[in-house]
Amino acid sequence: MTSVVTRPSSSYERLPADVRSVLSDRLQGATSVTDKDNAIPAPPRASTKPNPQRRSQPSKPKTTAPRQTPHRHVVVALQNVSKSYPKGNRALIDVNLQMHKGDFLFITGASGAGKSTLLKLLYGQEHPTSGDVMIEGTPIGQLRGNQLAKVRRRIGIVFQDYKLIPRRTVAENVAFVLWAQGYSRKEIHRRLWPTLKMVGLQDKSESFPNELSGGEQQRVSIARAVVGTPPLLLADEPTGNLDPENALQVIKILKKLNSIGITVVVTTHNEQLVRVSNHPVVQLKEGHLRQLRQ
Repeated sequence: MTSVVTRPSSSYERLPADVRSVLSDRLQGATSVTDKDNAIPAPPRASTKPNPQRRSQPSKPKTTAPRQTPHRHVVVALQNVSKSYPKGNRALIDVNLQMHKGDFLFITGASGAGKSTLLKLLYGQEHPTSGDVMIEGTPIGQLRGNQLAKVRRRIGIVFQDYKLIPRRTVAENVAFVLWAQGYSRKEIHRRLWPTLKMVGLQDKSESFPNELSGGEQQRVSIARAVVGTPPLLLADEPTGNLDPENALQVIKILKKLNSIGITVVVTTHNEQLVRVSNHPVVQLKEGHLRQLRQ
């Protein structure tokens, strides 16, 4: 069995006390140096100075998707349309035209240039000799009967000579279109009075056509054309029989209708009226259609 004993001290203990004190101080100094050498170094503090090798990259500008132009609904499209009559007269030659919802277009030209013919093609009274006439995507060149009538319900027509029913009042002339299309009495009443007010004839509702001026009769014709809220309005020389003041009033009404989204086509030979109106203009000359003002 091994006993634990204290070994005798070395000659160090026999040294004088003052010498041992000096040696002891030196030994402690050496030990502290050794401990420092053997100590695990502390992790370096993160430097707050910017690293010259890690320069901040300039932020890339945010890219936004290009804003897409909303699709505009095509209301009228004529593609290579020609119209010839039996005697060989060519009214229209390779006419191309496209109109979108809310457009307003003047068609000018001398008498006999083909303006009325072009409108008749648009509402199906006449058919093209060649080419395609499209109304809201429907080719109407070969439509007949009920199919054509269905398309015409979406087209308002204003004639130069008004075409009012002589023995019917203003209200009855306007309401006749709705009655013919099968609207109820309640719906006819709901549509009739705002339309008469829009053209300024609410006080003439019980008057007959022969009691009205030419300008008033034309306004009845406009009211009748739009009371069914068609997306397309065709006006064939609507100011041809009117004095300048009434002509300007009619154009103002057509502009008001256009402002609510109705696509408007106006044929006219009144150059003064076209000049004061800031709308696109095309001209028919010798059967060809060309752009005058966009």
